[in-house]
Amino acid sequence: MQDQTLKFLLQRFQEAGITPRHQLGQNFLMDMNLQKLLVRRADIQPTDIILEVGTGTGGVTVQMVPLARHVVTVELDPQLYQLAGEELFDCENVTMLNMDILRNKNAFNPAVMEVIDRLRAENPDSDWKLVANLPYSVATPILSNLLALPRPPRSMTVTIQKEVADRLVAEPGSKDYGGLSLWFQCQADTEIVRVLPPGVFLPPPKVYSAIVHVALNEEKRSAVGDLGRFHDFLRVMFLHRRKFLRSELVAAFKGRADKARVDTVLQELELSPELRAEQLDVATMLALCEKMNQTV
Repeated sequence: MQDQTLKFLLQRFQEAGITPRHQLGQNFLMDMNLQKLLVRRADIQPTDIILEVGTGTGGVTVQMVPLARHVVTVELDPQLYQLAGEELFDCENVTMLNMDILRNKNAFNPAVMEVIDRLRAENPDSDWKLVANLPYSVATPILSNLLALPRPPRSMTVTIQKEVADRLVAEPGSKDYGGLSLWFQCQADTEIVRVLPPGVFLPPPKVYSAIVHVALNEEKRSAVGDLGRFHDFLRVMFLHRRKFLRSELVAAFKGRADKARVDTVLQELELSPELRAEQLDVATMLALCEKMNQTV
């Protein structure tokens, strides 16, 4: 397996007649030091099962192969799948899948999850982790849906748009804080490892990117209770971001809780009706979700 330098890849692209496809969010991380940082921060152990979304040319994959028990790598583009397969053909602990990771924006392709579930059943001592230079067009639904699984990855170490990374770690009241922030912060500890300029990718995107590490926090996650209910609550609470809290709750629970009940809940939690959802931290939002769902 050869190091995938820029010169090497450009030659391989030319030989295979491959042009990066913008509609698939294809931006290849070309800086090998940053590839190594991505893999190193993932802290891959010999018993780990790794899911990679966006095999690309296999540059990150080949670095993970000697570290992990098994790597499942998913690539939608058939040309890239074939190109990466030529690099990975002699790797016995790699499963390559030529398919879309998502069935739709709210669910994973069951064929992918069947492979992960089978490997986990065969290796009960293994953790599983996501490590990927994620296609930007699907980064948010992939990360969000993984956290919604009954048994999500132990960690997710990925490159994503810096704008999305900022939302994951944003604090209440800031411009980036919203439902995505709350969804991650109620279940995991997230760190922005490195901000990446456009020039480290081929082709360069029009935005900055970031390597982020998301570590599952079981204590936080268990405190949420019904994850599906809380996810739905977050979605409706941020439908109209600038609405006052009282108005948002009245609209969200129309037909289930009247205005008087909403006012009572806000008083019990000592919340001003003129607050906005974006001002509430995780603990307050969880308490509000619990209180409102006791009324219906």
